[in-house]
Amino acid sequence: MQVDEEGRIGNLTIKNRIVMAPMISNLGNPDGSTNNNHIAYLEERAKGGAGLIITEYTYIDRINSRGSRNQLGMYSTNLVPKLKRLTERVHGHGSRIFMQLVHAGGKASSSINGVEPMAPSAVDYIGHTPREMSGDDIENVIESFTKAARYAYQANFDGIELHGAHGYLLQEFMSPALNKRNDRFGGSFENRLRISQEIIDRIKSELDFTVGIRLSLYEDDLDGYDPDYGVRIAETLRNIDYAHFSAGRFAPPGSSASFYDSRTHILNRLPRKPGVATMVVGSVIGRQDAEAVLKKADFVSVGRAMLADPYFASKVMHDPSSIRPCIRCNQGCRDLAYGEVRCTVNPDVGHENFKRFSRFTGKVTIVGAGVKGLEAALTAAKIGLDVTLYEKREEVGGQLLDISDEKKKAEFLPLLEYYRTALARLGVEVVTGEEYSGEGLYCLPDSIYPEIQEKEEVAIDSNVFQYHDLALKLSRNHKVFLSERSLSSLDRSRQMRYRECAENLGIEIVDHRGRTFDIVRFEKSQYDISKAMLSGRNAILGYIEGINSYPL
Repeated sequence: MQVDEEGRIGNLTIKNRIVMAPMISNLGNPDGSTNNNHIAYLEERAKGGAGLIITEYTYIDRINSRGSRNQLGMYSTNLVPKLKRLTERVHGHGSRIFMQLVHAGGKASSSINGVEPMAPSAVDYIGHTPREMSGDDIENVIESFTKAARYAYQANFDGIELHGAHGYLLQEFMSPALNKRNDRFGGSFENRLRISQEIIDRIKSELDFTVGIRLSLYEDDLDGYDPDYGVRIAETLRNIDYAHFSAGRFAPPGSSASFYDSRTHILNRLPRKPGVATMVVGSVIGRQDAEAVLKKADFVSVGRAMLADPYFASKVMHDPSSIRPCIRCNQGCRDLAYGEVRCTVNPDVGHENFKRFSRFTGKVTIVGAGVKGLEAALTAAKIGLDVTLYEKREEVGGQLLDISDEKKKAEFLPLLEYYRTALARLGVEVVTGEEYSGEGLYCLPDSIYPEIQEKEEVAIDSNVFQYHDLALKLSRNHKVFLSERSLSSLDRSRQMRYRECAENLGIEIVDHRGRTFDIVRFEKSQYDISKAMLSGRNAILGYIEGINSYPL
């Protein structure tokens, strides 16, 4: 089937096969209600052509179900009016919208909920042990899911998705490693599915409503279940309108694999097309990836790529070469313990509600075609300026051209192709191989990290991404030591794969204490692609303001 083909989920018609995957945004209010920023964030993806939008995981009670700060909630009718504003805005663009409902279970934080987390069984949850749920606890959870579905129906959502993946409560019951119960909710495959089945049945008996479930196709943990088990869950649950396959429990990479893993990494492990309407998520970056998913599934679910480009759906159907690419760096989109959703290659994420730039006329010369200069040139052209961009090197890209990590390079360099295409379409004149020294806006890097002198043994103690890359390069001809704490700036998925790559190259990862290093540098907010883009935008806007401040 084709990406632009209509599809059916239950009784609903979906205008195309592209789904915006549920992703934690933390854009909601502290009480779980929505707001204009959150609405604008989702509406922008509806404008961008998504056939279906699934909200981030939404907690179902104010007891112990919440998993993160500023998470969306659906525990009271008081939340319905503002959520009707959200559904109204999404429906205005011809898109459908489902609400994903969750109980965080053993993964819930007592610091957020103020009470001890609970789970099917009292087993280890990465360093803490939740209390085992009683029969009353289970009944209360079933009732809370049903009430939340009722409120979602009242708010004009088109359906709900139960979150049965990623180590949250419903998957905790499904997982043999986490469910050690011997009552009617454990001890056999059918019993492990019972709580999910009772929630589905209760909602369906009360509401004429689309109900799907997100499942982990497999668990990455050593004692995790395999893809055949995941497919069996999807085909055993009754009365579901679709199954949404993600992956993972506690161990990385789960659903958000970094550039060290293959694209469509979850699809690659789907053994066959299941006997139920299916959508699959996981490292879908472009049209080829989407088409590959649709050979085995009914819908393709897109996460990080819709952060990088909110118009991904429309572009993948009509103009794939214009997509601003997700580079699978797992930086801004995974920094959610205390922050809101961001994207390294899209400075607008989380700021969709702010006023766009005004239009101007005139000419501007920009010097330097690294990321900062490229973004400045793109911004200038978009607001109407006639732009000439100079770069002394033979090609644009600046420091991105110096990446030596082959896995990183494969995912990062398409960003340069995006800029080349976008600038050409906007009529920007790009002059390379010429060192310009006249008047203009100079967009040189705001920060250049010092080189490390090459010698027989090199020791690095730094969280700066550039030094991670340099460690791999130096390891080809030198003995390299890298401190354990150097990996602190990487999310768990990327850290795991980088460690594997480094150790395979002979890099020794060591404790920093009692050692001397050739470089010791830690930055809480280091100069990266995102900072360079923002700096480029600010530079061109400051330049315009400076010109307009002078009297004629």
